[in-house]
Parts: sequence; C-alpha cells; structure tokens
Amino acid sequence: MLSRLLVLAAALLFSTGGAAIKGTALSAWQTGGLRSAVAAAALLLLLPEARRGWNWRVWPVGLAYALTLVSFVQANKLTTSANAIFLQSTAPVYLLVLGPLVLHEKLKRRDLLLALALAGGMALFFAGVEKPAATAPNPAAGNLWAVASGAAYALTLTGLRWQAHHSGHSSAALATVTAGNLIAFALCAPGMWPMASVRAFDALVLLYLGVFQIALAYVCLTRGMRHVPAFEASTLLLLEPACNPVWTWIFHGEQPSGPSLAGGAVILAATAAKMLSERRPSTPGPSATTGSAAHSA
Repeated sequence: MLSRLLVLAAALLFSTGGAAIKGTALSAWQTGGLRSAVAAAALLLLLPEARRGWNWRVWPVGLAYALTLVSFVQANKLTTSANAIFLQSTAPVYLLVLGPLVLHEKLKRRDLLLALALAGGMALFFAGVEKPAATAPNPAAGNLWAVASGAAYALTLTGLRWQAHHSGHSSAALATVTAGNLIAFALCAPGMWPMASVRAFDALVLLYLGVFQIALAYVCLTRGMRHVPAFEASTLLLLEPACNPVWTWIFHGEQPSGPSLAGGAVILAATAAKMLSERRPSTPGPSATTGSAAHSA
C-alpha cells in the first residue's frame, strides 16, 4: 500500500506542473531553463541512481527529453494546461511509426485503433478557434507547441526503450532524465536574457517545480515502482493528466473549452482501454521506470 501511495504521490506532484508554470511571471524560456537547472541539481543530490548509468546513449535520448520539457513549458505559457497535457498524451500516435522503424516492433490491430482514437481526440483540440485568455494568450500557437511536446515525448520513450535493450537497468533512465534537464537548461539559456530581477514568489515557484514537481516526484516514483507492477503503476499515473487541468482551474480559474474537454476524455479513455487490453502479469523493472520518464514534463 505504501508503494502504491508513493506512485500516486508522484502522479499528483507531476500533475501540478501546468498550474505552477502559469503561476510565474517569468517568460517561457526563463521558466523552462531555471526549472530544469534546479531539477538537475536536485536529482543529482536526492537520487544516487541519477549519478549512475551514464554512457553515450544518455545524451541523444536526453536531447529528446529536453525537447519534451521545453515544448511543454512553451505550450503551458500559451494555451490551457488541459490542452498541453492532453496533446502531449497523444505520443502513442507517433510511436506507431517510431516503434517499427527504430525498434523493429510489429504493429497490432489494436495499435491502429488506438492511433485512430487518439488522432480523433487530437482533432477536437483544433475544432474551432479558442478565445485567448489571461492564462492562455495564444491557444493556437500553444496547441502546436503541445503537439511538438507529444512528438518529443514519443522520441523519448522510443529512446528509453532502445537504451534499456542495451543497458538492462533503470539507472540509465534516471541519468537520461538528469541529462535531459541539463540540456533543457542549455537550450533555454539564449532566450533567458536579458533577465530582470526575479521576484521572491517566482523564485519559490521555480524551486517548487525543480525540487518537488520533478525531483521529489521521481524519488516517490522510483521507490514506489520497486513493489508495484508496471501495469498498475501506469494506471495510477493516469492521475496526472486527469488532475492537471483541475489544479489550473483551482489556482487560476482556467476553464478549457468544450471540444478540448471532449478531446481529453477521448485520449484518456483510449489510453486506458489500450492498457486494459494488453494487461499481462508483470513485475517492476527497467521498462516500468523508463515508461514514466516524461511524466515530469
């Protein structure tokens, strides 16, 4: 039970990302860069596993993860957090191409059905024109950033599975998460300047994002995954996309449009149905840990 509670705690911490990102007055580049710098430092300090498993494969996969992080922050600054998290969750659509191409995996009929459902859910986000709001000043551009985040997420998952085939242990995945945050800081650095004085509140938000929303969430996740089967952990982690828009509504009064909520419902339902259809007896292992890597976005 304690292990399940730790996984749920990780999902809840991950889910607060959208509301916290919108809570800072810093630009997307500043928020993304400083958040990742704090996260990388915290991961190296809090997780001994993050200091092991480093090899050359960490860096290309880390780059894909960094693109996930950066594009997710950009999306949250421009569109609703619901759009950002749900569109990122369409990553399996891209995996239909990347899996056979990179990992030589065979496609199944249910994979195609999932892709069609996810594509239908994605289309709902682009149905009509969303009105700009204080917390979502440019929904159209933000939705495109969110789509890019989903594609980068798919690259990250593909890379982590490719990495696991060669390393055979989960430390490489945690090293990749740390490297991804370092690369994300480097990618954001040119856009961070000139930087005015950072308000105390903004500094607290950045510390929360780096230390709690990423690093502490990973502490909970890695500890909990040791005794929770991969299927059950994946189910528990669906709490993240479900709660993400709720936090933003509570703290910022942000209300997604009807088509966006419908699209999110389709995406979550299709993902849950796919997981249930593929349920197998499983034990915690590298694939369980690596499969949840981009939840820290």
